[in-house]
Amino acid sequence: MATTYTAKDITVLEGLEPVRKRPAMYIGSTDSRGLHHLVWEMLDNAVDEALNGYCTEIKVTIEKDGGVTVTDNGRGIPVDIHPKTKRPAIETILCTLHAGGKFDHTVYKSSGGLHGVGASVVNALSEVFIATSRRDGFEWTQEFSRGKPKGSLKKGKPTKAHGTSIYFRPDPDIFSKTFFNFKSITETAESKAFLNKGLKITIENKSAGEKDKPVTFQYDNGIKDYITRIVQGTLLVNPEPFYFEKEDDFRIECAFHWTIATDMEIHSYANSINTSDGGTHEQAVKTALTKAVRAYAERKNLIPKNIKSIAPEDVYEGLYGIISLLVKNPQFQGQTKEKLNNPEISSPLETAVKNACEAYLLANPTMADAVVKRVLLAAEARLASRAAKENVTRKLSSLKLNLPGKLADCSSSRVEDTELFIVEGDSAGGSAKMARDRKTQAVLALRGKILNVEQVASLEKIQTNNEIKNLLATLGCGVGQHFDLGRLRYNRVILMTDADVDGAHISVLLLTFIYRYMPELINKGHVYLAMPPLYKIEVGKQVHYAMDEMEKEKLLAKLNGKKFEVGRFKGLGEMNPETLKETTMNPKTRSLMKVQVVDHKATSDVFERLMGKDPKARFVFIKERAEFAELDI
Repeated sequence: MATTYTAKDITVLEGLEPVRKRPAMYIGSTDSRGLHHLVWEMLDNAVDEALNGYCTEIKVTIEKDGGVTVTDNGRGIPVDIHPKTKRPAIETILCTLHAGGKFDHTVYKSSGGLHGVGASVVNALSEVFIATSRRDGFEWTQEFSRGKPKGSLKKGKPTKAHGTSIYFRPDPDIFSKTFFNFKSITETAESKAFLNKGLKITIENKSAGEKDKPVTFQYDNGIKDYITRIVQGTLLVNPEPFYFEKEDDFRIECAFHWTIATDMEIHSYANSINTSDGGTHEQAVKTALTKAVRAYAERKNLIPKNIKSIAPEDVYEGLYGIISLLVKNPQFQGQTKEKLNNPEISSPLETAVKNACEAYLLANPTMADAVVKRVLLAAEARLASRAAKENVTRKLSSLKLNLPGKLADCSSSRVEDTELFIVEGDSAGGSAKMARDRKTQAVLALRGKILNVEQVASLEKIQTNNEIKNLLATLGCGVGQHFDLGRLRYNRVILMTDADVDGAHISVLLLTFIYRYMPELINKGHVYLAMPPLYKIEVGKQVHYAMDEMEKEKLLAKLNGKKFEVGRFKGLGEMNPETLKETTMNPKTRSLMKVQVVDHKATSDVFERLMGKDPKARFVFIKERAEFAELDI
């Protein structure tokens, strides 16, 4: 162990070295999500040209060698010599962090890129990166590898065309798998086309063994077409969407439908970037809608005496919508840009949307009354659920439910403090019961794999399955049309299965049942997956745990020749209670993965494809991904 700490111990990372050293800081992770983030960075750069009126067509191609090419017909990356670096601008942009044309608003009025980091990060994490710029009457090309130039900028053939083409092949030293998902890319590209009226985006898959035809998206009605797609097949309260568009210091465009569904689905974007965690713009718009609906209902005396006021969650229930904001200086949280934090737009945005929504409701009284009626039904259900929670104690609930013998219940009567661990088998159940906090943690041991409900049409037949009967009795909130969230006996429902293929299958079977027959458990954030480790690595008296093969290899690489022993857990039942508690059950040291649904239609399609009766769909899915599978021997 070092006893001194001086200037010579300070490591200075230059150029793009920080990106290769800590890639997760820039792309979120080095798994499939991070891999696809490379595509999003390049696609967003092309879309920025469209946002500012310089681009009408974009093409994304998955190449035969596994690389990706993104081409646009924008202005082309500048190739003249940069006055400070004395290198071509294209090289400066692609080899330097925080270099680009988006820091002021002379070149880009608004953009998704704001840090000058995206393109250079993709370059740093690519084994091969080739940039082609068509401008100034010629085609210019420069090649890079792992963030460093391979030769100088080359002036090519004359051309009247303009735009940029970027080809990159991800570095296998960074990414364990470099398979690009055609469906994921097409879905993201389509959302960009929806958000930019008239923009033409084509996706083509040329990778080995693939037969996908090129897909082209172009929507003249923008997010109006988008919301129509999202609510397709859902019963609507307002047949025509509430649509609002305004341009001031920012540009806001919204489209909303109220439906009879019990969940809320909001897709928010800032400068065409999907802000999956919401942010200032999403909260401001939701607040505005709540105030507008509440004001209309009060003005028309539509609120009954038993409902004191309309709550935000009443307005949100069944609300499906799109929010698209263009702002000059977007402040995203992190390079992956999943949340917007621009407090200065909150008040003017809320005022603008509130006034527009109130005007819309007053101009369409029949539709407005239907929306208020839908909101009041949600309020009545909320009040009834709260009353049920207050009146039904855990002791009374236990007496009525005739709880199964496989359940080791907890003692707390405060539902919000409690959690239920669902495990498979008596061995895992025994360890979990000894590892738990008896006051707040309950354990239900199921025997074997539960019924695959996707292949069974009758709910009556499903309820005859013994393990499902035990699960329903334990949860206490009913199923199907008799489901009542107010009777749920535990705040968290945690699926705790082995960290192997069988464990994953059990989790999927449970999730299939919950998603199909108790979806509100997921929609309201009550369902989680436990994250038990697969490996135990002992280095002297130190113990490390690894969730999977990749994490294990990273840990071993850091040991620098030290002696170590690697053990693999065959299952939760093999862990002693102390280890299970430390790694998987103790809230202070464990990791949980919250189950959330971003796109209900896509999620439903996946369950039907992978768990349904038709084996052909599963066969196609497996065949498409066979070469990327790893055998668990």
